[in-house]
Amino acid sequence: MSRQNVNREEEESLLTPEEMYQKALQCSKDGDMESAAEWYRKAAEQGDAKAQVNLGYCYHNGVGVEQDDVKAAEWYRKAAEQGNSVAQYNLGACYDDGTGVEQDCVKAAEWYRKAAEQGDAKAQYNLGNCYYYGEGVEQDFTQAVQWYRKAAEQGHVLAQNDLAFCYGNGVGTEQDFAQAAKWYRKAAEQGNAMAQNNLGNCYYYGEGVEQDFAQAVEWFCKAAEQGHALAQCKLGNFYYNGEGVEQDFEQAVEWYRKAAEQGDATAQSNLAGCYHNGKGVEQNFAKAIEWCRKAAEQGYATAQYNLGWYYDNGIGVEQDFAQAVQWYHKAAEQGDVMAQCNLGVYYGTKQDFAQAAKWYRKAAEQGDAKAQYNLGNCYYY
Repeated sequence: MSRQNVNREEEESLLTPEEMYQKALQCSKDGDMESAAEWYRKAAEQGDAKAQVNLGYCYHNGVGVEQDDVKAAEWYRKAAEQGNSVAQYNLGACYDDGTGVEQDCVKAAEWYRKAAEQGDAKAQYNLGNCYYYGEGVEQDFTQAVQWYRKAAEQGHVLAQNDLAFCYGNGVGTEQDFAQAAKWYRKAAEQGNAMAQNNLGNCYYYGEGVEQDFAQAVEWFCKAAEQGHALAQCKLGNFYYNGEGVEQDFEQAVEWYRKAAEQGDATAQSNLAGCYHNGKGVEQNFAKAIEWCRKAAEQGYATAQYNLGWYYDNGIGVEQDFAQAVQWYHKAAEQGDVMAQCNLGVYYGTKQDFAQAAKWYRKAAEQGDAKAQYNLGNCYYY
């Protein structure tokens, strides 16, 4: 062994765990992650909790060492048992997801609680979720709100959004639209797309704020530009109807398409309507049916009715009454009044008056005048 190596080993043996930890931080700053992981290990093996949690992180993410979730959990546990809140949260997440340990929601909640009681915002939020969904603890919406609030007050954006939802829907707390709008705004101003969409809804419906379509458009636009499909669809509605913005069918189609391509059934149905009517695009029944079918296959009742109508009338497709009835049934069973009325007509032509009366009644009870008249005829004749 060389003199140089002896001196290096002697020098290292004189370092405190904190000094080793600082060396690891410097190596990490310099981009030498293998050396950083080695210094974290030296400090961790001497019981330094910060080094233990960072070494766990290295194993979890394969930074400077080969990725190993089991070793990550082991090091998180060592730090967590010393009271390190970050490690407690991380160990809770391991149990939550079954990463490096067997999944155990009860243990996840226990470790989240330890970190949450030390003020860790992420742990507070996750513990709130445990109570909200009844995972690892007995479901308790009041407790969920309590922990969401603690995290939200520290600026945790998802907690702010979820706390707002609880206020808006009276879940675990008294319904309070003003508080809902307040917390949606805090999350929205941090750039959270869900909260931006939800704040847009507040302005659209005038819940917790004065109704203001221009403000609704502004917030929907922020969310839509981040790819939020619901906001994209709603923005399409604003342009289609000229609410809060100048009516612009081409812009409506653009936003409907963005949401439709993400699988939003309402947007798919609305885009189909644009193709059907030639609004913002050239009229194209084949395209209308294509988008209508996508929405119908997701169970969207309006699209199911419309697809039935295309088959019923042979527009854009070969006329097929069996297909028409099939799609009318799907829509009618979801309460679509036009589909119910059309089924009444269909069964009437087939001389199945019991079925005809059944569907006329369903539509009539929803106030459909044609169905009410036809149901009256069923009784008359």
